[in-house]
Amino acid sequence: MTCLLSTTYFGPVQWYQKLNRYHDVAIERMDSFVKQTYRNRCVIAAPNGPQALTIPVCHDADKPLTRDIRISDHGEWRRLHWNALQTAYGESPFFEYYADDLHPFFERRWAFLYDFNMEITQLMCQLLDIHPHITPTDQYTPAAPIACDDEGSGVGTPSDAAVPLTADFRDAIRPKHPLPDPDFLPRPYYQVYAPRHGFLPNLSILDLLFNEGNESIFWL
Repeated sequence: MTCLLSTTYFGPVQWYQKLNRYHDVAIERMDSFVKQTYRNRCVIAAPNGPQALTIPVCHDADKPLTRDIRISDHGEWRRLHWNALQTAYGESPFFEYYADDLHPFFERRWAFLYDFNMEITQLMCQLLDIHPHITPTDQYTPAAPIACDDEGSGVGTPSDAAVPLTADFRDAIRPKHPLPDPDFLPRPYYQVYAPRHGFLPNLSILDLLFNEGNESIFWL
């Protein structure tokens, strides 16, 4: 079975759990771009609580596809994001260990958000020691309704598409109003500011990596 995901900017732990648990992963690029999602935003644990880091983007169309979204240089966001990570995780156990691997993403310029996110994903998979087979989508597939038999029991046969070939998590992994994901249950791990804010679940994968290092995979 293939796992279908939206693209993410240093996506949440839940997103990387899917990369660890599914061998074949398709990452959507043919959908209409949606603002205020993990496509261009990640959430970290800052000294004052959860903090969203958002990449400014630009496009030419009224309803642009994700693949066509360009990264804007507005507001020196690269410097601001890196400074925020240093402030949030400078005292974490593994920030210095991974800093040299990650800093280039806040120095080099990428034209397209999707390409930027894909390179981040490839590096994070290496650092986490997970090995999914990742491909970009070539066409958009709407979310499929649950297939039912004639009596509406939800039971069918492969011929009537009752057995899905794709596990679609595009609407289950998003900051606002996510669909249920019974396979994901956040498990607490060490966080620098937990004594102040309590455990903050499902933050950016960077939070897990900086706090747990090469043992991060055990939380995926």
